[in-house]
Amino acid sequence: MKRLTKKQMIIFAIGQLGWSILSGIISAWFVTFYLPTQGDIDAGATQFIRPGLVIFGILTILGLITALSRVFDAITDPLIANLSDRSTNKRGRRIPFMQYAAVPLSIVTVLLFCAPVEAISGVNVAWISVFVVLFYLFMTMYCTPYTALISEFGKTQDDRMFISTAISLTFFAGTMLAYTPFVFAGMLRDAVGFNWSYRICFIVLAVIACICMLLPTFLLKEKEFVDTKPSNSSVFKSLAATFKNREFRVFAASDIMYWVGLTLFQTGLPFFVKVSMELDESMTMVFMGGMTVLSACFYPSVNGFVRRHGKKKMVVFGFLGLALAYLITALIGILPLPGKVFGVLICIVAAFPMALLGIIPQAIVADVAEADGITTGENREGMFFAARTFAMKWGQALAMLVFTSLAIIGTTQSTNSNEITASALGLRIVAVVAVCFCTLGALLLCFYNEKKIMHTIENKRGK
Repeated sequence: MKRLTKKQMIIFAIGQLGWSILSGIISAWFVTFYLPTQGDIDAGATQFIRPGLVIFGILTILGLITALSRVFDAITDPLIANLSDRSTNKRGRRIPFMQYAAVPLSIVTVLLFCAPVEAISGVNVAWISVFVVLFYLFMTMYCTPYTALISEFGKTQDDRMFISTAISLTFFAGTMLAYTPFVFAGMLRDAVGFNWSYRICFIVLAVIACICMLLPTFLLKEKEFVDTKPSNSSVFKSLAATFKNREFRVFAASDIMYWVGLTLFQTGLPFFVKVSMELDESMTMVFMGGMTVLSACFYPSVNGFVRRHGKKKMVVFGFLGLALAYLITALIGILPLPGKVFGVLICIVAAFPMALLGIIPQAIVADVAEADGITTGENREGMFFAARTFAMKWGQALAMLVFTSLAIIGTTQSTNSNEITASALGLRIVAVVAVCFCTLGALLLCFYNEKKIMHTIENKRGK
């Protein structure tokens, strides 16, 4: 079979640029758009759903919707993975799923922010609930087959690291693009109003994302590069076999901690900027952009560090570095430093850990999937990456629950206040909790047996 050229690997990575834009929109804007502060309402924002801790006194409506959508994900992730692994489509096991999912995923992302009633209403709650579920369904349909191709396209360790590096770069680029409404929405606000100033930005971003997601499905012919036998296992048998793999269970537990930490950063950054640092929200884009560019500068060095120290040690280092960035965040308002200084310091400290955690985990999953295939004789890459996607979504769900519940601690307003998510003390607690999650992720990964996995792969390739 053919081996992807560097150009083709970059084309493949553009697909991740697309879905990361849409994922970034949800991470950065879902809470911000539907739980506006009083300042946003004064500027024209609409309250579409009731704010505050109104579910059992400990959860927001938005937090509950997000959590319940993950229950649906618990069913769709392994189902889509198994369908992909078992596919006998003439164009391949992965590309057709990606092609069918790209357009509806882009449309649903926009509709999620188009609640129909311009006031607090149960209709809006139903609308948001439906479109959140659809968003994660189509996201699974694209991401699970897409990530499975990392193992199948990456025929050597160098190829896998290059692909992982490329898609990490496009992931952070997509996330950065998702923050651009902080800049451009303000330019549109006087002409179209508060809500539509953001919706127009989301529409433009969704079109760009759709084109990016479709690009690899038309330019790469899967069958030219992949020749694997479809799995014959049922979804339950395949899922059980996947989690029977001890090394994968350890990695998945650690990975959930990573996604909690990352999502808390993405969701919390606008609030850290506006509330903790007391800066204009446009600085969110500046800090995110600066961190992304600086992180990209470290990318060329990641492969060298991995060759010298291995993937496991570098991911542990990344976890601890991210924990340090959160510790600095928790000190905002305690140390006598200007908000901008804190923002710059956080970006500098987080940049290298973000590079490590953005690149290496994908390669680890590919290694585990390949080693498992060698041991069992069955190609279930889709199920392994579906499990990683599942970990991502559970991590994001847990982060949303943590953020929406803890960020209001210490507020002087009622639990129904529009300012419920804007407590400086609550945000400091969120940062401390994030330190704990990142530290736990590092400790869990210490139990991953990297030598065993690499020994299995090297023995196979040495034959």
